[in-house]
Formats: sequence, structure tokens, C-alpha cells
Amino acid sequence: MLIDLHAHSTESDGTDTPAELVATAVAAGLDAVAITDHDTTAGWAEAERAVRELGRPGTFRLVPGAELSCSSPDGRGGRVTVHLLAYLFNPSSPALVHEQSRLRVERRERLHQMAHQMASDGFPIDPEAIMAGLPPDSPGGRPHLARALVAAGTVASVDEAFAKYLSSSGSYYLPRTDTPVHRAIDMISEAGGATVLAHPFAHKRGPVVNAEVVAELADHGLAGVEVDHPDHDEPTRAKLRELAAELDLIPTGSSDYHGTNKTIRIGQETTAPDSLERIIARCTGSKVIS
Repeated sequence: MLIDLHAHSTESDGTDTPAELVATAVAAGLDAVAITDHDTTAGWAEAERAVRELGRPGTFRLVPGAELSCSSPDGRGGRVTVHLLAYLFNPSSPALVHEQSRLRVERRERLHQMAHQMASDGFPIDPEAIMAGLPPDSPGGRPHLARALVAAGTVASVDEAFAKYLSSSGSYYLPRTDTPVHRAIDMISEAGGATVLAHPFAHKRGPVVNAEVVAELADHGLAGVEVDHPDHDEPTRAKLRELAAELDLIPTGSSDYHGTNKTIRIGQETTAPDSLERIIARCTGSKVIS
């Protein structure tokens, strides 16, 4: 079985609509895919309809989820941003609805401020057009601004836009207020879901947590770690597999697919079937769609 538990749609910073995401996964030969847009569940309903319309009961599964941006101790006296993949939670949980709404508002305001600053500095982009192009419940993010820069001919790719202007060390980067990671784990647990730490040792993305922090999060209720990810080299994967076994965390593998925003193909990294079953067994908030 081919299972990809980390993929994004146009409801956050991907380029496939939720229905197109399902179609892309099916065309790639996947047996299951998780929709994990940033801080929103707005794509769940469309993705579910797409699965229902496949007309092949039981042959494909959709795992509803989301990716949460969190602030965490780094284990060295500082703090870093970490991402949690949250699966099969109740999307109507009041605490979660409130926090996701706050994050979406802040992300949209941040995107607008960054776009306005770039436009003021002479970049040929229209901040209002960028914002108008977002789906109503989309959090918005730097990839939307990056695509506008590509469309304007300022850069050749989304990756170049981040490298030159939009990374955390870039001159147009603005910080955001992320959810404390322990609170995020608690919220998802209370909503009947399970959390997996996404690309935890992806050093190319910036500072990361150490193994001691992963162990502490496991004690707090973290269910798993994303081991096989495009940003993890083989030594890193081996270290994470060993750590997952030591802490009894569920190891997963995922592409972190974003459509044409990245060169990563869907299903490039996959999750073992027993890992998905372990996640499902922990969850009571929502069901897998098949």
C-alpha cells in the first residue's frame, strides 16, 4: 500500500484544489492520502466529495487532517517553530476552532503587510489582488506572495522567491505568533485526534528541536514523528527511526506535497500501513473517508 500523510491544497499553500489533490493522489497510485492544510479544515468537505465520487468503494482512503504551526523550546535554551500534523480530530472542537481562526486572521494580515511592503519598495505586485485571490477560509502565506513574484517575472520560481526575499532571514519576513506546542497537542487530543511532529530534524529549514524535546513532547501526548521526508537525509532518518522506537512514537513518511509550489511529487515518501492503523486506533474525533 502507498500512503502519503502530508499534502496541501489551495485552501492553504498548495496549488491543487482539494478535489484535484484527491485526483492527483489516485492518479499517482496512492491508496491513501491526508489533506493537511495549514491551520484550516476548509478543504475537508470538497476532498470528501471527491472521494465519494470515485465510485470505487474501499479502494482509496482520505485522512482528514491539518498542519499546525507551533512555538516550542529547542532544548538549548531558546525557542523555534515546529509543525504538528494533526489527524482525525473533531473540526468543531471550540478551542481548536478559536485557535485556527486566530491563526488564519494573523497569517492573512501578515501576508498583506509583507506584500504591501514589497509593493512600496517597487516590486510589481498588487497586494489587494493577492488577498482577493485567497479562498475565504484560507490562512494565506508566503507561498502566495512567492507565486505573485513568479507571475510578475521578478523571480523564476517559488524557491528563488524564498531564498532571496521571504525566508526567515529575508528582508521582507515578518514573524507570527504560533500556538505553544504543548497547548496544540492538548487541543488535538481533546478533539479526539492524534499529533505527529512534522520534519523534526529538517536542518535546511532552519533551527530545529533536539531529541530531548521530542522525548518531552512524547511524554506530553505526541503520537508520532515524520521520519521519511524530502528534507531528511538518510542518517537523519536512521536517527529518527531509532528515536521513534525508543519513545514508542509512530513513524510516518510523507511527501509534504504542495503541487507546483514545490518540485516534490505526491507519494515521493510514504507511510507504512501499520503506522496509519496505529494513528487511526488513537483517534475518535473524525473518521477516515473511503
